[in-house]
Amino acid sequence: MVKIRLRRMGQKKAPFYRIVVADSRSPRDGRFIEEIGYYDPTKDPSVYKIDEEAAKKWLQNGAQPTTEVSKLLKIAGITK
Repeated sequence: MVKIRLRRMGQKKAPFYRIVVADSRSPRDGRFIEEIGYYDPTKDPSVYKIDEEAAKKWLQNGAQPTTEVSKLLKIAGITK
């Protein structure tokens, strides 16, 4: 199963996330298929950028977003 999820980057106590499409069996920060955006919760307000075309393509192909990513997709206006 393919998931759209967050991949943690950045230093200790300063997280920065990349939104990636990965196999559900691979580890959180391990191998991924494609990077479709990023999310930075440390800024105020938090910053995010998502490649809308790539996200829609993966959602149509059956990729399941995690709860946090689905919230970001909803805020970005990609999903309802």
